Amino acid sequence: MTHYLDFEKPLAEIEGKAEELRAMARQNQEMDIEEEAVALDKKARQLLQDLYKNLTPWRKCQIARHPDRPHCIDYIHALFTEFTPLAGDRNFADDHAVIGGLARFNDMPVVVIGHEKGNDTKSRIERNFGMARPEGYRKAIRLMDMADKFNLPVITLVDTPGAYPGKGAEERGQSEAIARSTEKCLQIGVPLISIIIGEGGSGGAVAFATANRVAMLEHSVYSVISPEGCASILWKDSEKMREAAEALRLTAQDLSKLAVCDQIIKEPVGGAHRDRDTTLEAVRSTIAEMLTELSGKSRTDLIKDRRKKFLDMGSKGLAA
Repeated sequence: MTHYLDFEKPLAEIEGKAEELRAMARQNQEMDIEEEAVALDKKARQLLQDLYKNLTPWRKCQIARHPDRPHCIDYIHALFTEFTPLAGDRNFADDHAVIGGLARFNDMPVVVIGHEKGNDTKSRIERNFGMARPEGYRKAIRLMDMADKFNLPVITLVDTPGAYPGKGAEERGQSEAIARSTEKCLQIGVPLISIIIGEGGSGGAVAFATANRVAMLEHSVYSVISPEGCASILWKDSEKMREAAEALRLTAQDLSKLAVCDQIIKEPVGGAHRDRDTTLEAVRSTIAEMLTELSGKSRTDLIKDRRKKFLDMGSKGLAA
C-alpha cells in the first residue's frame, strides 16, 4: 500500500482512480478501460513531476522521513556482501538503533556503521526510531578503532532524528559519547565516507558524519535541530515548523553551497521510495567514486583532509 504525504493528496486521488479501474477490469473481463487507465497514469506522472519540481524545505523534511524510504538495513543488504554484524560497546549494552560490522563493498573489506529506524511498529520500537543511546556511539567508536587498526575504510549511513534525549541516556553520558564519536571520526587514519540517506539530526548525525566526504540524497535533510524543535524554542509554537525549515538551511542544495555536503545523489522523481533499485545503485556509484578518490591518500593526508574540510565549512557559502 502506497503511503502518500499531505502534499501528494491530489496524486493519491488520480493513482487511486487508475487502480480502481484496473481492479474493476480484473473482476469483469469484458470491460475495456485500459485507455482510460493509461490516461490517468500519464496525468499522475505529470503531476508527480510538477509536485517535485520546486519542493519547499519542509516538504523535503517530509520526504526524508517517508516511512517507505530505504533504510540502513536495505542499503547494507543491497550494497555490501559478507556483512558480519558486531554488537555491543563492551561496557553496557548493545544499542539496536545503531547497526555496524564488517563487510565487503565491491569485494573491498570495509567497516559499515549506520542508524536504523525500523520499518514497522515492532522494529521501530526495537530500534528506538533510530535515536541512538550512549552505547550506540560507543559501539561506533569501537568499530572505528578496529577499522583504524586493520586499515579498513569506514562507510557510515546516517538516518536519525537525533540522539535519544531520555533520562537513562543522559545518566550514561550521552553528550560525552557523541563528542567522543565525533573526535574518533577526526582521528582515524583511514578513508571515512558518510551518506545522509534520510534525516541527519543534530549531534547524533555529526557523530557519524564527521567524514572525509559527505554525500546527501537529493531529498535528505541535515540540521542542528529538527524544524519542530527549532520552532518550539524560537516561537514557542511547533506548528511554525515550515518557517523553521526555511531558516535552518537544511536541504542538500543549501548544504552543498555551504560546503557541508560534497555531493548530492539524485533521487528518482517522487523520492527514493518510488524506485529503490535506482536509488541504491546511485549510492553504490557514489561510494565507489569516493573510495577511489581517497584510496591513494596516506594516513596523515586523510586526517589533514578531514580537518581542513570542517575548518572550511561555511566559508564558501559566506563568500558567495
